[in-house]
Amino acid sequence: MSLRVEDISKSYGTQKVLDNVSFSVQGAQVVGLLGPNGAGKSTLMKIICCCLMPDSGKVSVCGLDTMNRSLQVRRRIGYLSEHNPLYQDMYVREYLDFVGKIYMDARTTAKRREEVISLTGLGREAHKKAGQLSKGYRQRLGLAAALIHRPDVLIMDEPTTGLDPNQLEEIRALVRRLGEEKIVIFSTHVMQEVQAVCERVLLLNRGRLVADAPMGDLMRDLHGNVQVKVEFDKNVELARLEAIDGVSQASNVQGNVYHLSGAGKTDLRPALFDFAVRNGLSVLTLQQEEVDLETVFHRLTQTGNPL
Repeated sequence: MSLRVEDISKSYGTQKVLDNVSFSVQGAQVVGLLGPNGAGKSTLMKIICCCLMPDSGKVSVCGLDTMNRSLQVRRRIGYLSEHNPLYQDMYVREYLDFVGKIYMDARTTAKRREEVISLTGLGREAHKKAGQLSKGYRQRLGLAAALIHRPDVLIMDEPTTGLDPNQLEEIRALVRRLGEEKIVIFSTHVMQEVQAVCERVLLLNRGRLVADAPMGDLMRDLHGNVQVKVEFDKNVELARLEAIDGVSQASNVQGNVYHLSGAGKTDLRPALFDFAVRNGLSVLTLQQEEVDLETVFHRLTQTGNPL
């Protein structure tokens, strides 16, 4: 199984939504698709699903070109959109039968229907109509419908919206399990979701792909250094702080609070204490900051520079 996106561009009028986006995914894995509002995520997913045509470039799914073989591509893709469209008056099993029979005969659909009901935890609500389900269970029904035909590529746009903490962990576990057997493109604004389930991150900003890396590599490549926040009892010149062994950059946060970056992974705290003693300073607070995906997201989308 594979997904290949090559030089995709798309504009709405004078607004360029996607600008020469390229990446490829080979084999089963969960890929997080991130970006601020208006970055082009939904447009990209719709192009992959054959719902939109790009202005230029090409997409292939499992070796099938979306432009020339869109019907075959759609059979390989499962799509859960952000605004999950359901027929409100259909019962759960009725709706899944309706979707399944687009792809399969009635007997195969009936068997697969029960499998996806079990897989997505819909069993206790399967006697209800879609319109009677809570938002979390409507999301589960949409996911079951996206999975019913056993797609090779599953695209999920904000799939955990409306889930309570228990449901959230269940869906996370399901996504991780699905990522062992198919390509899962997982779009979300929740950084904790990406860190919990994704092996790789694609980050879009203003229509451009500014990062494409495994989760661990993304964190190391962007922040292969230590970050420390320190507060002294007196004001200190930035040049003196930057002269401390191991410090590559210093900035004033406010008052006598400073943010220091150090090249590599050397612990800056012993050197800061020595500096304070030599210069008659008291260290009021000293904190080594953990770099998380949210920090990476902010820095890449604010600067607009690719990784």
